[in-house]
Amino acid sequence: MEKTIKLQSEPYKVKVEKNKTYFWCSCGFSKKQPFCDSSHKKEGKFKPIKYLASFDKEVFFCGCKLTKHPPFCDNSHLKI
Repeated sequence: MEKTIKLQSEPYKVKVEKNKTYFWCSCGFSKKQPFCDSSHKKEGKFKPIKYLASFDKEVFFCGCKLTKHPPFCDNSHLKI
């Protein structure tokens, strides 16, 4: 697996909209964190993680890129 860059230790709290698709940045190179801006194409073999919101709600997207449950925070940042 290619190496990611760690951006921040805390998750990104985002209000998502029902039936809207989001693409979470898995590499850490995107300038539009926590979302993909296609920077992975020049940095390696990363691919964004697609998330389709089933409800209007707040979610916590991983900021440290170490989550075992992408694209969501699983508190992995607390172990580093």
